[in-house]
Formats: sequence, structure tokens, C-alpha cells
Amino acid sequence: MEKDLIMKIHPVLTLTLVLILAACNVPSSAPTNAPAEAAPAVEAATATALEVAAPTETAIPPTPIPPTETFTPTLPPPTASSTSTPTEIPTVDSLKAVVTADTLSCRYGPGAEYLYFYGFRKDFKLTLIGRAHASNWVMVDGLEHKCWVNQKFISVEGDPQTLRVTYPGEYELPESPYYAPPAVLSAENNGGTVTVKWTDVELRAGDEEDADMFIYIIEVWRCEGGQIVFEALASNYPEVTFVDEGGCAEPSHGRVFFQEKHGFAGPAEIPWP
Repeated sequence: MEKDLIMKIHPVLTLTLVLILAACNVPSSAPTNAPAEAAPAVEAATATALEVAAPTETAIPPTPIPPTETFTPTLPPPTASSTSTPTEIPTVDSLKAVVTADTLSCRYGPGAEYLYFYGFRKDFKLTLIGRAHASNWVMVDGLEHKCWVNQKFISVEGDPQTLRVTYPGEYELPESPYYAPPAVLSAENNGGTVTVKWTDVELRAGDEEDADMFIYIIEVWRCEGGQIVFEALASNYPEVTFVDEGGCAEPSHGRVFFQEKHGFAGPAEIPWP
């Protein structure tokens, strides 16, 4: 009887032990798997943090570039030095040039109305050795006599303004052996307009260069725009009017020539009003 009771109880104990062991094994397997799943999330987070941080580090170098502020103090000095350079203009003894017009007249004076001396054809090579003050006319080193051409009709190797001012001073017009110079009668300034009158000289037949020649050449160094400008005027009457603004550092002045085909009679100085 007792043996049968023990046999009946034994299976119950056996089942109870099995359930206890099963319950003990369930919580032990869950904690071991939880950290394994959380670890990749941490690695992913750190990886994304590094990827975000990397662009911020590469973007930092372009921002600290304020060299414009450091260079601004060096800008003012060049303006001070540039103001003094225009006063120093180097001069040269001569320049080479080539005639660009089909034919070019070379005249005895620096203007279109002076007596004709010689003519040059296109591409003829010239040597320039001087210029007239504040004028487009330059002096050519001729074989028999120096003469003048308008630089508008030549191509110059260099800057014509670097040539010495040779008129007047280093050049004289050929003198007429047959006529006396005119005498200036009056010079009046009416509000910046100057009128000069002189004695009339009669040109004898045969002494004209051509039918279009002017018999009077009036050279004036007048004030315009705050500086002295040279201008050669021409007339067939013993009177001329021109503008002289005044206000220049140098005084204006002028003179009158009588010209005929052999040369120039004068000059007669103008008493400036």
C-alpha cells in the first residue's frame, strides 16, 4: 500500500521539478539577448555622430578668412605717391615715325598755314626731333631744312609728348630778305576776347606761294582751361581776334609775321592787354 503511494507521488514530484527548472531557465536567456540587440544601436549612433561631425570640421577652415580687413591699411599710401609722378615727364632726343597719309606736307612752321617746304609719300620714314608747345605739330629732321608735320598723319614709335619743346627757342623761321615786318598798332582785351591790329604790308605780284596763301601768320600763346596753349592763326587782313581766358600761371603772349614765298618778315611782338 505504501509502495503504491510512493509510486503515485513520484511522478508528481518529477513534474514539479521539471516546471521549476523550466521557470528558472526562462529569465536567464532573456537578459543575455537584450544587450546584444542594444549594442548595434549604440554603434549606429556613434557612427552617425561621427559622420555629422566630420562636415562641421571641414567647413570650419573657410570661415576664418578676414584678410580684407588686414589689407585695408595698405591702400591709402599708393594714392599719395601717384600724385607726384605726373610732374616728372622724361624727354627724348628723337623718335622714329612713318607717314600714314597718302601725301603729307612738311611746312616751315608748326601749322597748316605756314609756307610749304617739302612733301612726303605714304610709308616714308621720318625722324622727329622736337615739338611745339601744347600742339599736334612735331619737327622733322630734314636734309636741307627742318620742317613741321601734323602728328595726326604719322605713326610714331613712342609718345610725341616726350619730345623736347623746340618751338620757339630751338627753331627760327627763315627770314624774308625783301620785306620789313609789320608794326602792331593796338591790342585790346574785351572780356576775354583779344583783338590785335597792325600795319598793312602789301605783297608784290609774284611773291605769293600760291593763290590760297595767307600773308599774315599770328602766333599766340593764350590761356585756355588753366594752361597756356599755342595756336598759329592766319589772316590776309591786318587784324585778328581770338579768346584768351586768363587765370594761367604763365602770362599769355604773341607775335605777328608777314610771310611771302621767300620767307618771313618779323616778328612784331604783341603788347598783351
